[in-house]
Amino acid sequence: MTAVETIDARRVDELRLLEAESVHIIREVVAELERPVLLFSAGKDSIVLLRLAEKAFRPAPVPFPVLHVDTGHNFPEVIEFRDRRLAAGGHRLIVASVQDSIDSGRVREDGAAGGSRNRLQTRTLLDALEAGRFDAAFGGARRDEERARAKERVLSFRDEFGQWDPRAQRPEPWSLYNGRIRRGEQVRVFPLSNWTELDIWRYIELERLELPSIYFAHEREVFERDGILLATSEFTDPGATEVRSEWVRYRTVGDLTITGAVRSRATEIASVIAEISAATVSERGETRADDRTSAAAMEDRKREGYF
Repeated sequence: MTAVETIDARRVDELRLLEAESVHIIREVVAELERPVLLFSAGKDSIVLLRLAEKAFRPAPVPFPVLHVDTGHNFPEVIEFRDRRLAAGGHRLIVASVQDSIDSGRVREDGAAGGSRNRLQTRTLLDALEAGRFDAAFGGARRDEERARAKERVLSFRDEFGQWDPRAQRPEPWSLYNGRIRRGEQVRVFPLSNWTELDIWRYIELERLELPSIYFAHEREVFERDGILLATSEFTDPGATEVRSEWVRYRTVGDLTITGAVRSRATEIASVIAEISAATVSERGETRADDRTSAAAMEDRKREGYF
């Protein structure tokens, strides 16, 4: 039995409509703008986005590079997957390193043990976009993730400093997109805006997409901080009595110092979909410590240039 046969036909039609919309957006941006790039974290959303870009131009190669903003505090399983997936697809990878930004004095690390580098990504991303002269950056953000992302248009315009003003976004009536920009401006493009987390997982099942292993339940040493289960690593500093082994999986990929796991025994995709269907909190709300610093934490970062 194929993956298509295991999914309700109506849901397959819904997924194909979402796919067609996203492919249309990608093609429109490439037709209107000169130097796009695709932001890739090797997380589930960017994996789906990459597949959609491949479909948009098949059988030709994807006509733009892939950019990963690397905090240096990564899950090793994710980096291994990133390199293997992009090499297999023949994609050109650009790595923008937060560590390089620190070493060059572009950003300053607070030095605290277990400190997150997530906020440092913004400067690294803006520098990489400027160095590559990229005028459009495809991202895998979805409107259901977080309230600030719900304010985004599909084409999100940034000024010459890379900053976002939610009150100055262009209307998109009838899914018509205006990609005209002045010199120095940028566009962040979100082809997955109308997808939900459940849509993403059902599409992964439908297309049989491979994911990093951390998305499925496995036994891992973790410790708890403010109600979030964090992985032990060389970048974290838990007390000796705090560490325990639990069965967990991850709903989202990010800096491992602030990305929490959820307790789970879901070792295959059908079980994950069942868990997501019953979830009442978004993946960022449940597992990202950086989004808990304030009610407007994500919006503040997006105004500064975060994707």
